Amino acid sequence: MNIKNKITELFSIEHPIIQAGMVWTSGWRLASAVAECGGLGLIGAGSMKADLLKEHIQKCRRATAKSFGVNIPLLREDASGLIDVVISEGVKIVFTSAGHPGKFIEILKKNDVKVVHVVPSLKYALKAESVGCDAVVGEGVEAGGHNGIDELTTFALIPQISDALKIPVIAAGGIADGRGILAAFALGAQAVQIGTRFAVTIESSAHAKYKERICKAKDNDTVLLLKRIGPLRTIKNDFTSDLIKAELAGADEESLRQLLGKKREREGIFEGDEKNGLMEAGQGAGLIRNIPTVKELFFELLEQYDKACMKILKFDLIE
Repeated sequence: MNIKNKITELFSIEHPIIQAGMVWTSGWRLASAVAECGGLGLIGAGSMKADLLKEHIQKCRRATAKSFGVNIPLLREDASGLIDVVISEGVKIVFTSAGHPGKFIEILKKNDVKVVHVVPSLKYALKAESVGCDAVVGEGVEAGGHNGIDELTTFALIPQISDALKIPVIAAGGIADGRGILAAFALGAQAVQIGTRFAVTIESSAHAKYKERICKAKDNDTVLLLKRIGPLRTIKNDFTSDLIKAELAGADEESLRQLLGKKREREGIFEGDEKNGLMEAGQGAGLIRNIPTVKELFFELLEQYDKACMKILKFDLIE
């Protein structure tokens, strides 16, 4: 892969590959390892308090001199405090999600921060562009974790966003190997954001049982839940079965929130509770069979991408 485009220029990176800022997974070790390989690593602030985020930023900066950023879910009550940490620590790349992209755009721009917002539809992509975001991540419903209510797939979403926007588009959702990267570029994206595949690496802070469960996953081992209160994709287990039964029985929003609780993601991803925790993962989990280092994974992704390109070229010649 030898691609130079608006995204590699925007973030000063070698490869247009971005590691998603996932809760309980994307700490400084993962983000710095991705940065060292020439991609963009993101610290996932969604599971961090301000002091912990500050610690991870400082450790990441000591581990790499290359570009890295922070992902901040805007619906968090302490989002403003996390923004303050990013600014005070001099981080120049922020990915926002789960909220209005214009909420903190003015103060971030005043501090020369590049802002990218995660969107599930064309409507929200246009909104992100209109308030001044530098790029958007178009995330299809194949992605692990929280998803958009319209359930648009990556294959349908990315071309529509790419056609409509002037700012660069990053594709996410179901991308787990080099073939997916090539497909995303064909659809109009200038980069990819990869989550689950990076979650299952040595440097990821996810629990070993979480990584092992993903490696055993088949094509239909994830499920999209909680459509009434906000769609979420996770690995099937005893808890998801209970949630499905409750939804089918007509449980209201409050009952579902009580059943969900507040620590399910930590229990599943960080503590490795395979039965009662949320083990968030995308549909690309069925492609994951090993737990490499980030360096090994990067080599694998780039090699797969080059092989996929060669296969397409040979197909064209035959035709």
